[in-house]
Amino acid sequence: MLTPFREEHDQFRKTVRSFAEKDLKPYVDQWEEEGVFPRSVFERAGELGILGAHYPEHCGGAGGDFWFSVVKSEELPRCNSAGTALGLLVQSDMATPAIGDLGTKEQHEEFLAPALRGEKIACLGVSEPDAGSDVAGIKTWARKDGDDYIVNGAKTYITNGSRADFITLLVKTNPEAGAHGCSFFLVPTNTKGFGVSKKLNKVGNLASDTAELHFEEMRVPKRYLLGEENMGFMYLMQNFQTERLIGSTSALSGAQIMLDEAIKYATDRKVMGKPVIKRDYWQQTIAGLQTKIEAARSLCYRAAAEYQHEKYEQKQPLSMDTVKLISMCKVFVGDVTTEVMDQALQLHGGAGYIEEYPIARSWRDQRLFRIGGGTTETMRYYIAKLMGL
Repeated sequence: MLTPFREEHDQFRKTVRSFAEKDLKPYVDQWEEEGVFPRSVFERAGELGILGAHYPEHCGGAGGDFWFSVVKSEELPRCNSAGTALGLLVQSDMATPAIGDLGTKEQHEEFLAPALRGEKIACLGVSEPDAGSDVAGIKTWARKDGDDYIVNGAKTYITNGSRADFITLLVKTNPEAGAHGCSFFLVPTNTKGFGVSKKLNKVGNLASDTAELHFEEMRVPKRYLLGEENMGFMYLMQNFQTERLIGSTSALSGAQIMLDEAIKYATDRKVMGKPVIKRDYWQQTIAGLQTKIEAARSLCYRAAAEYQHEKYEQKQPLSMDTVKLISMCKVFVGDVTTEVMDQALQLHGGAGYIEEYPIARSWRDQRLFRIGGGTTETMRYYIAKLMGL
């Protein structure tokens, strides 16, 4: 397909690339060791208009289209810390889109606009100890008490969770109705009854904080209900499509960056008298990997074009055909990036297993993509279901 990007997207790309390479990359080694990046990163991203570029102006954004978010997701991986990129993408494309779509003016002012300015950190509370990809199985529930709801339960694997200022929280409001009894709430984390059980130690994405949360008789005012009661599962399925598509474009960009790094390394590295890149095996392998990246990118851009058309232009919920495309993106990109990262590390030889080379971190970090936001197996199930199988 012809490039979907216009001059304003190209200018925005320069802004995000500069932010990733100058404001983030020099410091990510320290943040990886500390297990968190500073709040000032959110604030700087907000100042530059990176977080809200694709949100309407009345929500506190810049009024751009979805391609601005695609650009952002492709450029943030240049910081060489998927954890840092993930924390920022959760802020702008995972925890907040539902607020933009469903929120009242008051909710926009209290939660969304400060998040897009980087003044408040957001997290998305869906996964639970016994309910990950099977969202319908969540057990955190809320009972009505006058004009309030009383919430009890727990969430886990929550990115930004240990320091978030508010949580976009999915709970059961009608447990007997299963998936059709869920509701979304916006909950300030200084609410009595909210707590961080522990910060989780992960294999990769170390610069992003990931937490387990608990709620004990947490009282939430009715004004913090997001959208309609018991419609939360339907809202989440739409929200998930944003997360999965932006996650796909971000992961694929990271794979391209690491393949380029591997080519550079293999061009300089000599084995048995000639550069590794001149070996027929590696030329054949790299050609195949680049072909798969291009195919994955085309699939992602096709899905993004449908997303842009349906949500931004028609202003309608995403069709099942687009949901199927996005599910395919997540599966295919997951497979491609896993292969690319593994071969890029192999191409580095022993150096690839040493932390001072970027591929070591990227190889670890990419593994999350096939799990987070819906496992590869769950995505294949959805695809088969949408194919009528």
